Order: sequence, then C-alpha cells, then structure tokens
Amino acid sequence: MPSLCLSSIYLLLMVQVRLSAQLEDNKILSTQCVGQPGIPGSPGLHGSPGQPGRDGRDGRDAAHGEKGEKGDRGDTGMKGRPGTEGERGQPGECAIAPKSAFSAKLSEGLTLPLSVGDAVRFDKIIINEQDDYNAETGRFTCKVPGVYYFAVHATVYRSSLQFDLMKNGHAVASYFQFYGNWPKPVSLSGGSLLHLVPGDQVWVQMALSEYNGLYSSSKTDSTFSGFLVYSDWKHSAVFAL
Repeated sequence: MPSLCLSSIYLLLMVQVRLSAQLEDNKILSTQCVGQPGIPGSPGLHGSPGQPGRDGRDGRDAAHGEKGEKGDRGDTGMKGRPGTEGERGQPGECAIAPKSAFSAKLSEGLTLPLSVGDAVRFDKIIINEQDDYNAETGRFTCKVPGVYYFAVHATVYRSSLQFDLMKNGHAVASYFQFYGNWPKPVSLSGGSLLHLVPGDQVWVQMALSEYNGLYSSSKTDSTFSGFLVYSDWKHSAVFAL
C-alpha cells in the first residue's frame, strides 16, 4: 500500500510538470506570432447633444486701458450727388407791405355847404390808388389797421376859419385862423397821428358856421391828405370777426 501511494503521487507530479511546460511553450508562441492588420471598423454614430452647461460667473471689471494714439486722417470722401429741389413754401402773410394814401383838394370856385356838422368835400382827387377816400362824402375809411397821419392845408380868405379833424364823429384836433381884415389870402395848416382799425372814418368838419373862410382859386388850394405810417397786423384776426 505504501508503494502504491508513492507511485500515484509521482504520476501527478509528472503531469503537472508537462502541463507547465506546455503553458510556457504557448506563451512563447503567442508572443512571437504577428497577425495581419484587421480591416478598419465603420465610423460610429454621432452621439446625442449634451445638455446646456451652466452660466459662467460674471467676470470682474478690468481697469480702463490707456488712451490710444490719434489715428491718421482718413482720405476725403467722394462728393455727394446734388439733392432734389424741395417744394416751394407757402407765401407769408405780409409778402407785400400794405399801403394806404390819398390826397384831395377843393375845386376852384366851389361853393361849399359849410353847415356845422357836415364833412368838407375835397372833391378833386390828387391821389387815391386804394380808394380809401370818398370824394362824394369827404370821408376816409380805414381798411388796413395801423397808425395814420392826416394833414389839412386850408387857404383862408375874407373870413375867419375854424375846423375840426374828426374820427368817428369825435373831434381829435381843432384849428383856428382869425381874419383881421387882411386883404390877402392866408394859410391854416394842421395835422395829427391817429390809430385806426378797419371801418374807422376820418374827415374835416366846420366847427362854427360864421368861421367858414375856406377858399380855393387858381393860385391857392385847400387840401386834405392822409397816409399809413405803419400797419398793425396783430389785430387783424380780431378785425376779421
């Protein structure tokens, strides 16, 4: 029995030794043999997009940089094309200055109705381009608002004379010349500045019936004149109502 056990152990040891030798031979063969390169594989599919990353932190404010040097002047640009002509504007309200002027005198040898309260009719027109003076009534009617100057030059002969410069029925200035038995004609002149609005009327009127020495001849005249000094258009909107 003891010899049988020894034989079995011996056989087992021999088997292990051979197995170990085969393993070592396999390792040597595996390291020495080199195979042919394999065929490249197909490209893989694109992966799905990843989720958005988180916002980064705000950067710190940096110090201001130094001011750079002034650059060279650029080339002159090309001349632009002329622009189209604009539309013509509307004419202004006072494109033409307003005018008003007249002058008239008594006809030679004219017999006047010199009753108190009547306007003296200077019937011979010297100038009246705007027709603001009416020779039939002896009255000037304002059309343009503003300041006017009126002047009366009267020849006095063989009687004293007193007359008034009237505005809308009210005397604004009065003038008087005493006769005094002077054999020659004498003159009585006067004038006044008046502010008028459209519709106002101005005329010459006898103040006293016995002082009516208004005279006219081939050598001397009696005249009534007036003209616009300057207009006052700021009231025109009111006057138009």
